Amino acid sequence: MDEKVIRINKFLSNAGFCSRKETNRLIEENRIKVNKEYCNIGQWIKETDEILVDDKVVPVKKKVYIVLNKPVGVTCTAAREVKNNIIDFINYPDYIFPVGRLDKDSEGLILMTNDGELASTISDAANEHEKEYLVTVDKPFEDEFMINMSAGVEIFGVKTRPCKVIRVDKDTFRIILSQGLNRQIRKMTKAFGYNVISLKRIRILNIKIDGLETGSWRNLTENEMLQLRKQT
Repeated sequence: MDEKVIRINKFLSNAGFCSRKETNRLIEENRIKVNKEYCNIGQWIKETDEILVDDKVVPVKKKVYIVLNKPVGVTCTAAREVKNNIIDFINYPDYIFPVGRLDKDSEGLILMTNDGELASTISDAANEHEKEYLVTVDKPFEDEFMINMSAGVEIFGVKTRPCKVIRVDKDTFRIILSQGLNRQIRKMTKAFGYNVISLKRIRILNIKIDGLETGSWRNLTENEMLQLRKQT
């Protein structure tokens, strides 16, 4: 059987050591060696290769799984040079990163982890994992709006997948998506002449934001992790 190969960036990210971008910086500074040879950017490695950072074996980091109730104004990026980035906001002592994205003008549930494999599985659109949002628009809507939204909407030449839309109030609805196009909900509502006033993600798969104050975070429970593993 052929030996599994992986890019050095993904290896260090999966190990919870550093981001893929940070890996490139370490390579440029000649701080990463593969089998005693300096590593190249984008290099493929095998499971049996010896990987050293600063001439030390890459430590096995304990996996971290956090749910954050992101406030409006925080940007979902691990890039520290971006103002109001989510990494500085949460200020966690170890390397973690957001799973997927939630735009700056939106709030709600964001998963944070150092588990690159789980993050990739959740973020992969092909897996059609459910994400649920609470949305308020700028004027009341009729039932026809919900029917049209749930059938899929063409935005910039791409038709969105069918989804579930449930009325909450005259101008508020819940929507359950199985994909995550850039600013998807805002573009979908705009296609029917509505503007989003507030958008909050309240669920990813089995993980819910219930009881978590805006700006606060908590570790996932063992039961949540068990169910999450089953679904991914």
